[in-house]
Amino acid sequence: MIVGLLTMDIHIPDSGSLKSKRFVLKSIKDRVHNRFNVSIAEVGSNDLWQRTQMGVAVVSNQGAHAHSVLEKVAALVEECADVELLDYRIELI
Repeated sequence: MIVGLLTMDIHIPDSGSLKSKRFVLKSIKDRVHNRFNVSIAEVGSNDLWQRTQMGVAVVSNQGAHAHSVLEKVAALVEECADVELLDYRIELI
C-alpha cells in the first residue's frame, strides 16, 4: 500500500476576509474531491486571509499511480483563476 501526500502553498489575492477565503477553498476542495476522489483539507495558515496550505492524500497500490494523481490535482489547482499555486511537494510513504 502506497500513501501519497501533496502539500500546496496557495495565495488567494482577492480574498478580503476569512469568509471569502473559505468560499474559495470550499470550491477548490469540492472540485478536487469530486474529480479525483482524494482527501483534501486546509492544513496551515488558517487565520491568514490571503494565504493557505492545503493537504491532499491518496492511497494506491502503485507509487506511480499515486504520484500521477497528485500531479493532476496540483495542475487542476494551478488552473483555478481565483488562486495562485506558489509551491507544492509530493511525498510517497
